[in-house]
Amino acid sequence: MDRQHRRLRVPFTAPAEIAPETSPAAGVSAQVAELSLYGCYIATPAPFAEQTLLHVKIFNGAEYFEAKATVIYSQPQGMGLAFREIKPHFLVTLKQWILEALHNQKQT
Repeated sequence: MDRQHRRLRVPFTAPAEIAPETSPAAGVSAQVAELSLYGCYIATPAPFAEQTLLHVKIFNGAEYFEAKATVIYSQPQGMGLAFREIKPHFLVTLKQWILEALHNQKQT
C-alpha cells in the first residue's frame, strides 16, 4: 500500500469533479469521502485506473479546491488520489477544510 495512504485522513463529504488530464472534457461528478494534505478518497461507481493523471476539483459551500492528482489505488466503488500539484491559494483552502473537519470530528 502506498505510503501516502497511511497518512492522516479526515472524513470529509463534498461534491467533486474529476477528469483525466489528457481529456478535460471527459470529467465526471463524484463525491469526496476522506481528505488529507496529500490526497483524498473519491467515491464513484466508475473509478479510473491506477496511475491515471487527473485534474480534481472539490466544492465546499462557496469555496473550491483544485489540483492535479494521480490515482494511487482503485476499487470497485472509488479510488485514492495523491495530489501532485497544488497552487498556494488552494493549499490554504485545503488546510482550512482539514482543520474544520478535525474540529467537527472532536465535537461529535
